[in-house]
Amino acid sequence: MRFATMLSDVLPSLFKSPMTEMYPFERKEPPVHLRTLPSWKLEDCTGCGLCAMDCPSQAIEMIVLDKKAKRFVMCFHVDRCTFCAQCIYSCRQGCLEMTPENWELATLNKNALTLYYGDRVDVEEVLATAASSKDAQTTAG
Repeated sequence: MRFATMLSDVLPSLFKSPMTEMYPFERKEPPVHLRTLPSWKLEDCTGCGLCAMDCPSQAIEMIVLDKKAKRFVMCFHVDRCTFCAQCIYSCRQGCLEMTPENWELATLNKNALTLYYGDRVDVEEVLATAASSKDAQTTAG
């Protein structure tokens, strides 16, 4: 009795095309209101840090190098982000927005999940400072 029930479920599916999507080969457009990685407009930012203060998951770090010269670096931790868009709502200057372009975030390397936004020279300075402080911690410990 049970075998006949199972057979009645299996036989029709043998002659139909599969219902799965061939994802990596056939890509669909992302939904219009999909929340993804925030994009940051450096020229509009004042470095107030409201985005970092209001982030519930502490995924944003605002590193201020020189406030008068408008030298800021935003460190964004993708692996901490819950994509709640609180940073976008908190930004008074409107320099943060979420666009549905970058929505494939899978990676095998955890270092790829930390993004630095800002001027290239400023980002290199922040990374060099972080590397030197990390070296000092490893030699002390």
